[in-house]
Amino acid sequence: MVPRWRFSQLFGEKNPVEEVSEVDIVSAIEFDETGEFIAVGDRGGRVVVFEQARDTKTDPSDFKFYAEFQSHEPEFDYLKSLEIEEKINKIRWCKRHNDAHFLLTTNDKTIKLWKLFEKSIKQIDENSPRDGLSFPSMSVTESVVAAVPRRVFSNAHAYHINSISLNSDSETYISADDLRINLWNLEISDQSFNIVDIKPENMEELTEVITSAEFHPVQCNLFMYSSSKGTIKLGDMRSSALCDSHAKSYEEEEDPANKSFFSEIISSISDCKFSGDGRYILSRDYLTLKIWDMNMEAKPVKTIKIHEHLRTKLCDLYENDCIFDKFECHLSADGSKLVTGSYNNMFYVYDWQEDVVTSIDANKNFPSGDMRTTPFAQKKRESEDAMDWNKKCLHVAQHPHEDLIAVGASNNLFLYSSNPEE
Repeated sequence: MVPRWRFSQLFGEKNPVEEVSEVDIVSAIEFDETGEFIAVGDRGGRVVVFEQARDTKTDPSDFKFYAEFQSHEPEFDYLKSLEIEEKINKIRWCKRHNDAHFLLTTNDKTIKLWKLFEKSIKQIDENSPRDGLSFPSMSVTESVVAAVPRRVFSNAHAYHINSISLNSDSETYISADDLRINLWNLEISDQSFNIVDIKPENMEELTEVITSAEFHPVQCNLFMYSSSKGTIKLGDMRSSALCDSHAKSYEEEEDPANKSFFSEIISSISDCKFSGDGRYILSRDYLTLKIWDMNMEAKPVKTIKIHEHLRTKLCDLYENDCIFDKFECHLSADGSKLVTGSYNNMFYVYDWQEDVVTSIDANKNFPSGDMRTTPFAQKKRESEDAMDWNKKCLHVAQHPHEDLIAVGASNNLFLYSSNPEE
């Protein structure tokens, strides 16, 4: 059965006339492992958390505001005379062990571990005197959600952090920048281990950079990282302390007929994700989504052309820097559906086993949007003349158990859910 997607909720400024402030633009989205909470980061360094509505009468896909806190502030590196933006690059929830929530957030240089917990505000009530004595009592007036930074992991990256990923052991995580990947223990903030280093002795010989990294969802010794050359490398921490020599490498040779000045730029992988069972890898480059079988390194199982109609526009996209946009990708809980974004505030949901695509317009004027479900081969291409390069859905996330998608478009968070068609 092919799911039929419908608009569920919209968070953010709903007035289409009001100009959007740069600091309010969504820069990271992440569900927790239960799917009951969504954390959204913005370019202003804030994190807003939404909680699934508990009322059984409401739609299970309904969420409500839970907490908001300022995670990062703008900084200045005096040694390098460099401004460090407060923008949240990534958010990752830690596995929950008690009533409190823990989540990792990062900007370009500093990773923070935050604790979210509900705190009761109490007040002392003066009782009327009895037998000449007054006995004060304490009462709870309200409950608020407090956010406290538990640890700050800093000074370990010389370049911009592009990824953080928690290990299945719930004790360690990795952080990646352009040239290195570090392994951290959640309990130790002043020490990390460098497990990948691709920095050449002479920086003039630099040919590729790391673009994303993620731990395997089941096997705690395995992790992968993608590069600007379009390769995905699998590292095994059991083999050596420094995993520069990869265990496996996934790369597809380029068709010589398509080779151009832009080949290396558009082959750069902006995001990669494991499927829930760890069997498949989903990767996104500028023009395509690719699905890789862990056991097949030579070529992907399937290549889905997303921006093929933009191939003739690469010159314009290079001039306006849009060719460097980093679109995220995500898989559904069962691995059958893939989601990624595009321009004009469009995003696509692919049922890759049924070969069906649903295109959705994340439009706050008409939130129900354009949900056309068509065979993949008949997917209607957007009009190139009507393409708005400033409107883009870069950040997406899927619920870990249900068909529920969260999409960031400008300063808005859209939620879409589905029901199977009869």
